[in-house]
Amino acid sequence: MSSLSSDIARLDPTGMFHWIREFPRQIENAVSIGERSGVKVASRGIENIVLTGLGGSAIGGDLLRSYLSDELKIPFLVNRHYSLPAFVKQKTLVVVSSYSGNTEETISAHRDAVKRKARVLCITTGGTIGKTAARLKQPLMTIPAGLSPRAALGYSFFPLLVVLAKNGFVKPKTREIRETVRLLDERNRTYADPDSAENAPLGLARQLKDRLPVVYSPTDYLDAVNVRWRGQIAENAKQLCFGHVLPEMNHNELVGWNVLTPLMRQMEVIFLRDRGTHKRVALREELTKEITGKYAAHVSEVWSAGTSPLARMFSLIQFGDWVSYYLAILNNQDPTPVKVIDYLKGELAKV
Repeated sequence: MSSLSSDIARLDPTGMFHWIREFPRQIENAVSIGERSGVKVASRGIENIVLTGLGGSAIGGDLLRSYLSDELKIPFLVNRHYSLPAFVKQKTLVVVSSYSGNTEETISAHRDAVKRKARVLCITTGGTIGKTAARLKQPLMTIPAGLSPRAALGYSFFPLLVVLAKNGFVKPKTREIRETVRLLDERNRTYADPDSAENAPLGLARQLKDRLPVVYSPTDYLDAVNVRWRGQIAENAKQLCFGHVLPEMNHNELVGWNVLTPLMRQMEVIFLRDRGTHKRVALREELTKEITGKYAAHVSEVWSAGTSPLARMFSLIQFGDWVSYYLAILNNQDPTPVKVIDYLKGELAKV
């Protein structure tokens, strides 16, 4: 057994490695949950969709909003608060997403949705939200428990995608989902092998150790993927990470690459790239690489793979999940616990 494999066995008793490696199976199970759910939410009469959730339960909504932005004919908003936006009313579909079913902000927003007589669909393992949905006879998709919420991304994304397609909001995505699963399985043969010289996520994780990662990406399709990368590096690797999207950062943040030269030498810039990016944004990426490369320790590119936008998005998500995992091991950290979040929730519960 290699040194890194020994470290994985020592530092990962909960099995985050297994969860990431088995993510393609999670997608298949999540799709099956959506297909069997029987949830009926007719698209006629729905004027907007609001998914309310936090953390790992909200990122699926972010990705869905981004993925469907060129097809969905009504607005889709992700809400991360105790209350819902003022426009929410009877013709709003509110998706209440909480892995545990006990997230206090989401419970509050769920109550707000009921008060406003919105159409409600719940996605959870149970908890208070599951009980409330059952009591009020609201549509409910129950997903498997036992994972960290951030490791349950397939369950917060794919059942809802399937239900939206079945109810006429968007076209069915069967072919795209099959391609995504096939691609992730294929790439996992290398990514899940810590002894492979071809393991690109491990190589990038080694570059990021003792550096401050900065993730840049285009807005179209990859804005939420960018958020996922930053969240995974923070939660799994216990390491700060920040980022922005183009073209917006070209109008503000880019100017900040100037004064703090010693600090910028500790930064590792990562560009998430996709062949479907708007050609002017792609040009901006090249120019931004040139500018930041004068100051940062190193500038890297990670390109999406696959044909469909869905496969390309999830190829980058998979890559980032493995980067965050290997970075956790290199940082001598157990990737699963989030003790500071548990402490914060405990202190809030006292008030």
